[in-house]
Amino acid sequence: MQGKHIVLGVTGGIAAYKAAYLVRDFIRNGAEVRVIMTENAKKFVTPLTFSTLSQNPVYTEFFNSENGEWHSHVKLGLWADLFVVAPATANTIAKMAAGVADNLLTTTFLSARCKTVVVPAMDLDMYANHATQNNIATLKKRGVMVMEPASGELASGLEGKGRMPEPDAIYNFVADILSGSKPLSKKKVLITAGPTYENIDPVRFIGNYSTGKMGYAIADECALRGADVTLVSGPVSVVPKQSGVKVISVRSAAEMFEAASGYFKDTDITVLSAAVADFTPKTKADHKIKRGNDGLTLELEPTVDIAATLGKQKKEGQILVGFALETNDEEFNAKGKLERKNFDFIVMNSLRNPGTCFGSDNNLIKIIERGGKECEYPLKSKAEVAKDIVDKILEWAK
Repeated sequence: MQGKHIVLGVTGGIAAYKAAYLVRDFIRNGAEVRVIMTENAKKFVTPLTFSTLSQNPVYTEFFNSENGEWHSHVKLGLWADLFVVAPATANTIAKMAAGVADNLLTTTFLSARCKTVVVPAMDLDMYANHATQNNIATLKKRGVMVMEPASGELASGLEGKGRMPEPDAIYNFVADILSGSKPLSKKKVLITAGPTYENIDPVRFIGNYSTGKMGYAIADECALRGADVTLVSGPVSVVPKQSGVKVISVRSAAEMFEAASGYFKDTDITVLSAAVADFTPKTKADHKIKRGNDGLTLELEPTVDIAATLGKQKKEGQILVGFALETNDEEFNAKGKLERKNFDFIVMNSLRNPGTCFGSDNNLIKIIERGGKECEYPLKSKAEVAKDIVDKILEWAK
């Protein structure tokens, strides 16, 4: 960040106040910042705030109406090492995608030769709207880097995706781009996610309620940070958001073990977030079992313990992360699992916390590390929880 030139575009959204903290972070770490504000942005934060923090004039118009000083969008675009638009409203994103140059911000974007980062911030329905998603896709195709918005409480009072990420997260995203490398570059990451289905007959199975959302969020975050990600997934309806995630689809615990063990030996980091069945029917009928007057007895046998097997195979330098979803005695059970499976750390959550775990977009976790260190986190979206988990992985990878 030292000595880098950053043009920060601030648009008219309630999240504009967060941009002030972002300027402060850039300046503290040695960057020089020039701020461009749209007319609507001035209704949320004054130019004086950004001028004071950046120690530079703030640009809002093409020229100063009092003295005629020209604010050259061409010079600003040439000066910048990176152009960051945060927050980026749906209106500004649409203008950028369509090439509309009706203010200093969008005109500078069109003339800038540097990379551009866009950080969308808006209400969840505006963000999900097909028009907005198409505009974002257009920008991505043209090489613009778009940082995924966070989920949580929005200014409208609704809950969902559309929040501007916190300034420190944006700073890290930008710092990775400016450094030319990402923290997990050249690292191979293996992740298991979702449930397993254990067939009883051709139409019935034993399964669980896992949707795979947590594992997929971790896979996306690892890919975003530069990792080569292989995701071994049970049957789910979610898909990766990052194009660099390689998905291996499996159904049963045996299939998941075969796939995971095949990749494990060449993997730097493994995250076992799948909800793998502990038991499978000893015999599986090759035809549909018909209903009768008598009950049905199933004889079950243990599945291969994937975590324990990989834990025994773990080599020096490999990082192994596990999950413990508990219904009672959570910490005691999680610590026991941490030791038995030879994890470096374990992510503990509980079904006793409403609105988390299976099917939810949120999670409430505690990370317990080998060596005794424990970290508790507040309720967050699973995308934000994934960031916390990957941050912890990076601590172990140092």
